[in-house]
Amino acid sequence: MIVFDVTCANEHTFEGWFKDGATFDAQVAAGEVACPVCGDTKVHKDLAAPRLGGLRKGKSEPAPVAAGGTPDPKIDEYVKALHELKKHVEENSEYVGEKFPEEARKIHYGETEARAIYGEASAEEAESLQEEGVDFQRIPWPGKPDA
Repeated sequence: MIVFDVTCANEHTFEGWFKDGATFDAQVAAGEVACPVCGDTKVHKDLAAPRLGGLRKGKSEPAPVAAGGTPDPKIDEYVKALHELKKHVEENSEYVGEKFPEEARKIHYGETEARAIYGEASAEEAESLQEEGVDFQRIPWPGKPDA
């Protein structure tokens, strides 16, 4: 995963997580990246400094860095919120694993009872679901909090 700072035509800046730069470009071209503030899909990635700083004390990964190159405490808040979201989904949804695309289609087409599910899908499977109009969200799950 790669994280880009993205800005819309109305100058709202937000973070986007993508498989790679090509995925970002394809999603922007398809109008799939929308500003969470105003919904504008005319977006571009901002220039950002690479993570060249030192490692966090006692950690094997670099400290989160803002576009200006300084450690960004908001990153920790974001990761904490993702952990809370993951916990909520796990507690309130049925895990269907690799059968996610199949189960999502069954729900979408009324072949099975509607319920909250979560699982895995490849990028190709997710794109196919999206083309069919199946309502779902991709969530960038964080690693374990103590990892």
